[in-house]
Amino acid sequence: MYDLTVIIPTFNEEANIRNIVMAVDAVFHEHAIHGQVLVVDDNSSDGTIGIVHELKRQKDNVDILVRTEDHGLSQSVADGFVHAASEVFIVIDADFSHPPVLIPRMYDEIRKGSDIVIGSRYMEGGGIKKWPLKRRLISIGATFLGRLLFPDITDPVSGFFALKKSVVEKAPLKPRGYKILLEVLGKGTWEKDREIPFEFVDREIGSSKLKIKTIVEYAQQVVDISLYSFIHRNNAAWREWKRVFKFGIVGISGIVVNLAILYVLVEFFSTEIPFLGRDIYKELASAVAIEISILNNFVWNDLWTFSSSPARKSTSLWRRLVAFNAVSVGGAVINLGIFTVLNGWFAVWYMAAQFIGILVGFFWNFLVNRRFTWGRK
Repeated sequence: MYDLTVIIPTFNEEANIRNIVMAVDAVFHEHAIHGQVLVVDDNSSDGTIGIVHELKRQKDNVDILVRTEDHGLSQSVADGFVHAASEVFIVIDADFSHPPVLIPRMYDEIRKGSDIVIGSRYMEGGGIKKWPLKRRLISIGATFLGRLLFPDITDPVSGFFALKKSVVEKAPLKPRGYKILLEVLGKGTWEKDREIPFEFVDREIGSSKLKIKTIVEYAQQVVDISLYSFIHRNNAAWREWKRVFKFGIVGISGIVVNLAILYVLVEFFSTEIPFLGRDIYKELASAVAIEISILNNFVWNDLWTFSSSPARKSTSLWRRLVAFNAVSVGGAVINLGIFTVLNGWFAVWYMAAQFIGILVGFFWNFLVNRRFTWGRK
């Protein structure tokens, strides 16, 4: 039994495979890690398989699994989980896009108690080099969709990550495309994650395997994980959906509070303001009702929706309240703007325009508050 297995998925990586295997093995020796190098190959037509067999004869800790059907990077990684001879796995690309020098640090974070450790390109200290604009935009879009399910993780589609075997041992993974980490996060059993920044360097040798099919498969994967979370309700994605539902319930309570306060102020305390008239009072009463409803929403979201958020311990109540107010004002402006454009410019029925504005404003309020008011610091 090894301490750690580094899984390297390959397909026609003849130019890179020897160097990456030797680099990983050198890291093992330098840090006294009893590690296995497991190459999972999709039946390459070049010399990749032969080179690994040659390395295997030289080094006892090198092994290879050749897959002859159902090819794909995610499928290869998933098969690697099954065949790895350790309780801890690290997935790394063969083309040096991911730095092997970070393997000991990722392994150490697992030993300290993290269930998943992710190499992040998008947190402070991370980055991407030598990527064309088109690929950057695709990556940013994929990351945005992934963060809708896992907003505390900056790079949920990273290909460089470590995990305990227990995370995926009973997970019904449906690997497809290139985003196996998203599948692991959505269906695996885990509580504690950790991210480590790294600079992604595009391959120097060989060709990228990103295709349009990959984007389609990714969209299908996001839908599949969402449906899975609704059915099984014992995963990280479902925890996030519960926050969305709670946020919506609190929002409805805010509408009730708003209308009730406005009614009481206008019907029982209405007065004519000197030189301004009674209508101005109604507008002031409306502003008071809005602010009280915002306070209502903040209190319930802070105590209920985001009760387990680390931000409740790391930030002051007043900071969260000010942030929530600012985001809510932004949501109101968005709501009004959408209503004006749809109803005034495009003659959309006013009720439909208002509903769309409310819906967009709701998701603005949730996503931005999730990130800035109650997000992980």
